[in-house]
Amino acid sequence: MNHNDQPVIKTGAEKGAATTAMIMIHGRGASAESILELSEEFKKQDMVYLAPQASGHAWYPESFLAPIAQNEPGISTGIALVGSIIADLENNWGISTDQIFLLGFSQGACLALEYAARNAKRYGGVIALSGGVIGPDSTPRDYAGSMEQTPVFLGCSDVDSHVPLPRVKLSTKIFKDLNAEVTERIYLGMPHTVNQDEINGIRDLLDLNRN
Repeated sequence: MNHNDQPVIKTGAEKGAATTAMIMIHGRGASAESILELSEEFKKQDMVYLAPQASGHAWYPESFLAPIAQNEPGISTGIALVGSIIADLENNWGISTDQIFLLGFSQGACLALEYAARNAKRYGGVIALSGGVIGPDSTPRDYAGSMEQTPVFLGCSDVDSHVPLPRVKLSTKIFKDLNAEVTERIYLGMPHTVNQDEINGIRDLLDLNRN
């Protein structure tokens, strides 16, 4: 899977009117259009929502817990695609990273977290719904930089069939160590989905950024 030159679709505020942005990263088997539907829950008039489309509707072929080499070039080119969107927002939209939010579900949550960990700085927020940092337990986690108190929201089930609870806990620790303000919410018995409490938590995060 190679995500170079993959399309990015958008909705929300137009260039010149947008002062904030959210990059929305879909999960395995889904689409940019499907993750953008979640933006209807937020309806921020000054926010542009951008969603990249993964090649073959998946960011990488194996579990996110597999050795990273088995999921290349999907991981690297997916991270590069996210980086190119951020660069475009900064250079052509005039939106700084502290007003850019990363949101992902499932595979998209893993990619969002891995991007942020590898590129630690102040963002508007990082929102990972049913995901964790990428790679097996033995993966070095010597991420550099500081999140500079970026709000990070991690929501997941305690029995998610794709995301083990210890990996959510590890992701929380990693981002706390990177100087992020982490909110972790674990939902008992929830299937692999997004729930209303998570949506409310994202709304709160967005409102906090605007105060």
